[in-house]
Amino acid sequence: MSFLFPLAAKSAWNRRYTLGLMLLAIALSSAMLLGIERVRHEVRDGFTQSVSGTDLVVGARTSPVQLMLYAIFRIGGATNNMGWDSALKLSKNPAVAWTIPLSLGDSHRGFPVLATNLDYFRHFHYGDGQALQLAEGRAFADVFETVIGAEVAQRLHYRVGDHIVLSHGMGSMHLTDHADKPFVITGILARTGTPVDRTVHIGLDAMEAIHLDWEGGAPMPGLTIKAEQVKKFNLTPKTVTAVLVGLKNRAAVFGVQRDIGDDTSEPLMAVLPGVALDELWQVVGVGENALLVVSGMVVIVGLAGLVSAILASLGERRRELAVLRSVGARPFDIFLLLALEGLAVMLAGVILGLILLTLALLVLGPFLSAQFGVTLHPALPATGELTLLLWTILAGFAASLLPGLRAYRLSLADGLTPRL
Repeated sequence: MSFLFPLAAKSAWNRRYTLGLMLLAIALSSAMLLGIERVRHEVRDGFTQSVSGTDLVVGARTSPVQLMLYAIFRIGGATNNMGWDSALKLSKNPAVAWTIPLSLGDSHRGFPVLATNLDYFRHFHYGDGQALQLAEGRAFADVFETVIGAEVAQRLHYRVGDHIVLSHGMGSMHLTDHADKPFVITGILARTGTPVDRTVHIGLDAMEAIHLDWEGGAPMPGLTIKAEQVKKFNLTPKTVTAVLVGLKNRAAVFGVQRDIGDDTSEPLMAVLPGVALDELWQVVGVGENALLVVSGMVVIVGLAGLVSAILASLGERRRELAVLRSVGARPFDIFLLLALEGLAVMLAGVILGLILLTLALLVLGPFLSAQFGVTLHPALPATGELTLLLWTILAGFAASLLPGLRAYRLSLADGLTPRL
């Protein structure tokens, strides 16, 4: 039996191009399956950990999911803003302990800019109630000062004291810069694994200051207000995108939510973060399952290709198998040889797929984080991923039993008799 393996290795080397293509197909299908599973879990964990301790998210009336997406995850944009008077009124509600006003709309080299106040650093929590921490520097105290997230600092190689220019609008292409009003970085936040890492934070007064000489989303012709002149103007915001609310007693959450929805002064809505996330998963869950099904079908196609390649090669290997039978190999040895060959190709393909996925995350991870807020880092497979890979390998081994069974049934006489 031991002499079979060197012969099998030489046989595989003679068929290296065919097996190499099959190996690549299995590697790509395994990388896709594992990549989708990793994205699914990272997105869920990232969304769940992005906000903690916030009882309500308040904004202009829209869908709860959309409000959560742009207010917490910086994805998409608001259909309308809420008035500053409504934000102040909300902060004075007897049931409210604190509020954090948020204003979005600008960006810096593809990263979103969030205008807020110092309550953001005091009351915003993420994960298991963790507070924001500054890794370097201090919070902003003047108009043209900014605190950036860890991902922004890492990707753009910024340090405390550097100057940056913000752009009007979201995205990274064809945006108009606020070049006449640069900001100085006064602080860099410690990494959180949430959208905070890829956010540039400025004060609400700063958001007003850079738009003093703008009208309708564009600079006003012939009017320029220099940075040193902005403090002469009223920098109180007129509107904000959303307000995060913390209550003194969480039992009052439904009453406050109802009061906000019934307020006739302005059409607003208040969303419970947990409820909105549940709605989001109901929407996303269909897509998740569809992606897993597609990925599973790709793996099945790869397995079918593996079986087809081995079956097709049996015709060319009839004499090889017959020679093995003639020197003492039993039919079961031939069966086991082909089954182990399929298992070896499957195992090597899965390992190569894991390597390809790791390389892809190293290259595309920063891009995915900056553009979509999905933070993916190369890491060892988790328990669920290992289970998927194990089932993939077992499926490959089971599929390779078919060619082995076919070879088992080939007789010695059939192998030595030439076909006319």
